[in-house]
Amino acid sequence: MHWYVIHTKPRQEQRALANLQQQGYTCFLPLLARQKLCRGALTVVPEPLFARYLFIQLDGGQMGQSWAPIRSTMGVSRLVTFGTEPAKVRADLIESLRAHSSAATHAVPLFTPGEHVQIKNGPFAGLEGIYQLDDGERRAMVLIELLHKPSRITLAPASLQKL
Repeated sequence: MHWYVIHTKPRQEQRALANLQQQGYTCFLPLLARQKLCRGALTVVPEPLFARYLFIQLDGGQMGQSWAPIRSTMGVSRLVTFGTEPAKVRADLIESLRAHSSAATHAVPLFTPGEHVQIKNGPFAGLEGIYQLDDGERRAMVLIELLHKPSRITLAPASLQKL
């Protein structure tokens, strides 16, 4: 059994995975938990580790068959090839990705401490600051300079943008 790489249509990794699994294929889509802003609140959303790619396992007997059922699956764009040869992935790499994705328990934060941000709205709109830390689920602390003195303010994460 060998692992191969499937290139999916934009933002359709989950759809391609579900449709390939319904056809009886063994597939793997490595996911990463990431913080995102959703309606002004920070939420944790699983995202593909490799955007637009997933892995499929096929045995040597299936190599002789047509790739048409895979290519015509909804969500799949194409099979990744190097020339005419499908791109093989070592099984130990897949196992290490599986171990990493199952071990990941915390989300990748939207902002990291020390990152430069700009305030989008409110009385401090347009000011630049340095992101300090999350203050609970709905607030973020930012260090700004007011009257030549550093001041720490608390804002909603939705009012910040990365620079």
